[in-house]
Amino acid sequence: MDCLQSEEIIEIPVSELQALFEDMIQIYDTLNEVLKEAGILRGRVLAELNVKASRAVKQEKSPIGKLAILNAYIKQEIRHIHDALKARPPLAPTEEGRIRQAVTKIQLRASAIVEHIKTIAQGKREISFNSSQARDFLSGREGIQPSRRDTIRALRRAERICPALDCDHTPNDGRQTVRLTARVDDLKNSDIIKIKRGCDSRQRSRLDELKMAFFKDGGSYA
Repeated sequence: MDCLQSEEIIEIPVSELQALFEDMIQIYDTLNEVLKEAGILRGRVLAELNVKASRAVKQEKSPIGKLAILNAYIKQEIRHIHDALKARPPLAPTEEGRIRQAVTKIQLRASAIVEHIKTIAQGKREISFNSSQARDFLSGREGIQPSRRDTIRALRRAERICPALDCDHTPNDGRQTVRLTARVDDLKNSDIIKIKRGCDSRQRSRLDELKMAFFKDGGSYA
């Protein structure tokens, strides 16, 4: 691409600016989830970062300036991830001798739970695996027992990556224990699928908030 002269003026359709801005929001949002799920930033610290980003975009008048500000916050999130990865020890080989790529801790836990359920389901017609069993299983793998909340998150992710599994509360259980259930025949024919990151309700609300900061009425800039 030829470099533009500093005095040159170009016209950019609003639709192209909008598409670029929405793509950048998706990148920002995905990095947000990585920071949260990997435990790099979470809670108040992550919330404050999002508030600062939204406020800075709102205060900037120029549409190009808004893009530049959002890009700066994307770089800041990438820097947090980069620093966290540098500070962590190298990945150890798995039992099969292969190095497993750490997408997120919850994803790795969910994958391990699915493989474990397939193993213990052999010779049965149906399988049930509750949160208490999951905590014990993960504790044996990691050396530290995960929280009940993190265990349930892993169970729900396991349901998402293995269509044969259903995640629900145990019937007639006053403690509302969460469990995974499946028919073993269905489980045998079910492979782990990759989850494409999509916007959940929190992500959509953050996307809409940033869109409102860039485009009047959330759709056009005038």
